Amino acid sequence: MSTDPHNELRPELDHYIGIDVGTGSARACIMNDKGDIVGLASENIGLWQPESGYYEQSTTNIWKCICSSVQRAMNQHNIDGRSIRGIGFDATCSLAVFTHDTDEPQCVTGPDFSNKDGNDRNVVLWLDHRPVEETQKINATKHNLLRYVGGKMSIEMEIPKVLWLKNHMTKEQFDRCKFYDLTDALTHMATGNENRSFCSVVCKQGFVPVGVDGSVKGWQEDFLKDIGLSDLCEDNFKRLGGVDGNGHYLTAGEICGTLSEKAAEDLGLPAGIAVGSGVIDAYAGWIGTVGAKVTLSGHELNADVSSNDLSQAYTRLAAVAGTSTCHIAMSEKANFVNGVWGPYRDVLIQGKWLAEGGQSATGELLKHVLETHPAFQETMSVAETYNANIYDYLNEHLREMATKVDAPTISWLGRHFFLYGDLFGNRSPIADPNMTGSVVGLSSDRSIDGLALYYYATMEFIALQTHQIIEVMNKSGHIISSIFMSGSQCQNDILMELMATACDMPVVIPRYVHAAVVHGAAMLGAKAASTDKEGKTESLWSIMDRMSKPGKVVWPGKDEGQKKLLKAKYKIFLEQCEGQQRFRREVDEAIQGWKKD
Repeated sequence: MSTDPHNELRPELDHYIGIDVGTGSARACIMNDKGDIVGLASENIGLWQPESGYYEQSTTNIWKCICSSVQRAMNQHNIDGRSIRGIGFDATCSLAVFTHDTDEPQCVTGPDFSNKDGNDRNVVLWLDHRPVEETQKINATKHNLLRYVGGKMSIEMEIPKVLWLKNHMTKEQFDRCKFYDLTDALTHMATGNENRSFCSVVCKQGFVPVGVDGSVKGWQEDFLKDIGLSDLCEDNFKRLGGVDGNGHYLTAGEICGTLSEKAAEDLGLPAGIAVGSGVIDAYAGWIGTVGAKVTLSGHELNADVSSNDLSQAYTRLAAVAGTSTCHIAMSEKANFVNGVWGPYRDVLIQGKWLAEGGQSATGELLKHVLETHPAFQETMSVAETYNANIYDYLNEHLREMATKVDAPTISWLGRHFFLYGDLFGNRSPIADPNMTGSVVGLSSDRSIDGLALYYYATMEFIALQTHQIIEVMNKSGHIISSIFMSGSQCQNDILMELMATACDMPVVIPRYVHAAVVHGAAMLGAKAASTDKEGKTESLWSIMDRMSKPGKVVWPGKDEGQKKLLKAKYKIFLEQCEGQQRFRREVDEAIQGWKKD
């Protein structure tokens, strides 16, 4: 224990910093050694869109926002920088590009890729959809490594973006590039070294850990040559992170270096602080949620082991819900699931496997449905008179509608309204970007009641699709029996109750609803700080068990009528999902070869 210079009577705890870089902001939290968040700050980061479908950011700008957030979070409670023992990072799965000879940001903006605006735009954001042809070329190889990304490499992953840069840069420009997942770029900027995280390279860059499916080096040389990236195989894959002595890959939170003098000066911290190997943001959500202390029954737990045994994690699905929702599940063995990315070994805990499913749009879908309805502006005005946000107001309005007609539950209101909501394509379990939405039960109702019904049906769709994803995963070997949520949707009590009842399993909401991801990043810092002289660390699960806070449990509803209704609605949901695909096939077959005369 050291002494707090601001108050000599109060003993100072050790602290850890978590840094979370999302799509729109960089956030920092300060966590004490009991797992309590004692400081939290964020800063909006720059985003450039040079043309439709192109999204770029800058590590220079992101780093400035990180430094500002850390300093503000530290100042909130006068935390002494000397009490910081470890730092952990998470970020979106975006591609960051630097020059390998001068280690400077390499601009990714075509056509000349020069930094003419001075903004160092060297990050191709995860949602950038420029490499359409490159993604098609990669998937046409049918290479075995594609088994580990759900059968197809997504346009959101990083190798298609690297290939796009090769196809559009001059040879001299591309030959100077080295490539990082954004998380690894941040730990590089923090430490100065070139260590990479398994989470980044395995989940988003096509790296298959040594020993998995005959993988010898991790990077698949034949694959890179097949798609036209043979130059990245040179010097033992050095520009991707290397192998065989010139590359070092680490599991989440393992120490990847210490804070350099330059980074320490930028952050306002002492040099030499342990820095943990980072993770993609959704995986930090897993770390920050599934260790929550809750009392679950034998049905949701593995009764053969203690309640805090690592194997309990296999029964818990982490759902990180914001604009979209990511579903992360751990398993002891490799489970291959159609439409679900993975299985990925070693990314969070050595020897364990992770799978990543998801819904392309959940928060965004709710927003879209509300904003496009004729009664949106009227509803917003009424909500403002109650000093409520539109979601809270509509939840209360639904309760009033149910009371008016003496309905047994809110679900009864939507019994004859059937919304299928893949307006933004389907990520899991269909993995079809061409999926769209459909509605059965349309009427001419333009009122607030009509909007409330649409809103309810959208929440019901989100819950039923979560059921579908879990069902497909469990049929393929997973043993999910509870959902651990994080993100803004946790505050929507009707949605959480629907999720629990539709999936017939408890939904656990963490203490830090809005900070579960950055809380998980701080735990990576705690793991790095636990490194002893022999390089051994406390297990990540032990840290999660020790530092996670009690959560709130939402149990499935007990109304038998509602259960029967949602069971029937699920059957119809599946018919809508399958029917849409059948309709497209039948029409495509009917007009095959049809051309303008």
